[in-house]
Amino acid sequence: MLSPAKVKYRKQQKGKMRGKAYRGCDVSFGDFGMQAMECGWITSRQIEAARMAISRHVKKTGRMWIRFFPQKPISKRPAETRMGKGKGSPEEWVAVVRPGCVLYEISGVTEEEARAAFTSASHKLGISTKLLKRGGAL
Repeated sequence: MLSPAKVKYRKQQKGKMRGKAYRGCDVSFGDFGMQAMECGWITSRQIEAARMAISRHVKKTGRMWIRFFPQKPISKRPAETRMGKGKGSPEEWVAVVRPGCVLYEISGVTEEEARAAFTSASHKLGISTKLLKRGGAL
């Protein structure tokens, strides 16, 4: 599972997921990209599951880039505990994704293979996505 090697603070507040992503909205490295269409938290397990689904389609001919990273700790209280006694310990790591953010990029494959790879990967994520081509949308 992905997690940062070191963070300044162990626990974070929830924050707001408003607005659009203005940075990281273009296909920069590969030929095709998968772009987020809505806000959401994507866990490190979901990122890894989608990565495996894409690499299954891309195989050895293509190359893949992951353009986001889970750097927000999510804390959870133990089950069946009473209220109070402070905040729970960090249990998992999530990436905050806003609409317009390019999540994955691939190159060295055809458009049909890219579409199939990103379709199977989008089923692993909790948000809706669309396919991008270098230079604009499809």
